[in-house]
Amino acid sequence: MTEVIRSAEALREKVAGWKRAGALVGVVPTMGALHDGHLSLAREARKQSDRVIVTIFVNPMQFNNPEDLKKYPRDEAHDLALLEADGVDVLFAPGPEEVYPDGFASKVTVSGVSEPMEGAFRPGHFDGVATVVTKLFGMTQAGRAFFGEKDWQQVQVVQRLVRDLNIPTRIIPCPTIREDDGLAMSSRNVRLTAAERAVAPALHREMQAAAAAIRGGTAPDAALGAAREAILAAGFASVEYLDLRDAETLQTATSLDRPARLLAAAALGEVRLIDNIAV
Repeated sequence: MTEVIRSAEALREKVAGWKRAGALVGVVPTMGALHDGHLSLAREARKQSDRVIVTIFVNPMQFNNPEDLKKYPRDEAHDLALLEADGVDVLFAPGPEEVYPDGFASKVTVSGVSEPMEGAFRPGHFDGVATVVTKLFGMTQAGRAFFGEKDWQQVQVVQRLVRDLNIPTRIIPCPTIREDDGLAMSSRNVRLTAAERAVAPALHREMQAAAAAIRGGTAPDAALGAAREAILAAGFASVEYLDLRDAETLQTATSLDRPARLLAAAALGEVRLIDNIAV
C-alpha cells in the first residue's frame, strides 16, 4: 500500500525511521499525470533503493505561461493506483503552500547549461526547476534521484546543481521511454488530437534521420536544416530549436569528437513537444 504524505514534517519523520534502519532512499520527482516513462523511473528506483518516494507537485514556479500551468493534466487518484501497483512506498504530494509558504523569498539559479534552448524559450523555467528540486531533495533526504533523459537539459541542470551545492543526492539518468511509433512518452501527449497524434512521431523520425546524416559526414547545419523543413512539412506549426550540442556542457557542437546530443522542441497544435537523441 502506497502511503500518501502531504507535509514535509511528516515525510521527514518517515524517512528518518527508514534511515535509522539503514535503508537507502530513492526519489522520483514528477508533476503527476503518470505514464510508463515515470513508472520506469519508479521501477529503476526500486532496483537501486530500499525505499522509494515518488513526488507529485505541479510546480507553478517553472511555468512561464499561466495557461500551460492551468491546462497541465492532473489525476492523483489514477497516479496513486499506478504507484501502488509498482510497490512505491510513499507518494509525497504537497500543496503549493507547503512548498512555497507565505514569505518564501529564495530562488536557485544554475548558469551555463540552463541558458540555451529551453532556457531561451522559457525564461525562468530552470530557476523554477532548480528551486523545487533543491527543496524536494531537502524534504525527502533521498540518497538517489531518478530522472528521465527525455528532459536532457533538465538532467544536466540538476547534475550541475548537486555538484555545485554539495547536495548528497546521486542523480541517476534513465533512458527515454517511447511509444511504438517512436514518440517520447510525455504527460502532454494526452492533449494531442487524433490527427496531431498521427503527426507527432515525425519529430523523432526526422531527428533520427538528421543524426544518421551527421554521423555519415553531412555538415550539421545542412542536416539540421533539412530536418527542420521535414518536420514542418509533416504538419508541425513551428520548430523552436533543433540543435546539435555537447552532451554535457550543452555548448553548440560542430563535430563529433566528444559525445553529442541532438535536442529539439517543436509545436504541434497547442502542444509543445521536446525530444533528444544521442548522435
